[in-house]
Amino acid sequence: MQTTIPQALAEAVRRDPTTPLLTWYDDATGDRTELSGATLDNWVSKTANMLIDGLGLGVGDSIAVVLPPHWQTAAIVLGAAAAGVAADLGDEPQPVDALFTSPALADRALAWSTGDRLITGLLPLAMPLRDLPPGFVDYVTEVRNYGDHFRGAPIGNDDRALAGPIEMSHLAVIRNATVRAAELGFGAGDRVLIDTRSYPDPADWLFTPLAVGASVILCANLDPAKTKPRADSEKATVLLT
Repeated sequence: MQTTIPQALAEAVRRDPTTPLLTWYDDATGDRTELSGATLDNWVSKTANMLIDGLGLGVGDSIAVVLPPHWQTAAIVLGAAAAGVAADLGDEPQPVDALFTSPALADRALAWSTGDRLITGLLPLAMPLRDLPPGFVDYVTEVRNYGDHFRGAPIGNDDRALAGPIEMSHLAVIRNATVRAAELGFGAGDRVLIDTRSYPDPADWLFTPLAVGASVILCANLDPAKTKPRADSEKATVLLT
């Protein structure tokens, strides 16, 4: 059993780096983005390198991730885990060392970090924002400047993975995710279609599939008429809608 979040991702990549690990749909925009294990790992590595080399963060520091379910949210959360930085995923984060958010939440999120503030429009093809709010740096523009491979120190079981009101170690996140997978009815090798409106918690759409070796079809603004044909075309084995 993998006991840290980076170990779980590394195992997914080792198992098959080329097949889809996270497939993203947004029926409001028509966006579809498919990330293999290797591609997601690339974004995670760039994010971890940015956190350490660009923002000067490391073990003991924390970031707020004030973003909806999205493949970029996954890259940021997993990048933080790789760097040893705890992620506060709550709706009302405590003061943190850096902040990641979206334009819709930028004004409200200013109070949560006096440090670095990064923003992403969560746009198709990872396009940058045309207009940046004052005081923010565009995540997708900035992260591309960093290396594709991360060679940081290994993360320990007891290192913090989550910050905020409910702090959790890496081992606790993996153990909870394994229990949650049994509750949701999927396991290793499953391909799980998830409606983000019904399952917005990263514990369900990110940590749990990763911990047990499942892949995800993550759907925002899911059109009910598209659920079955999408499940068929994506070879989903479990539907969480």
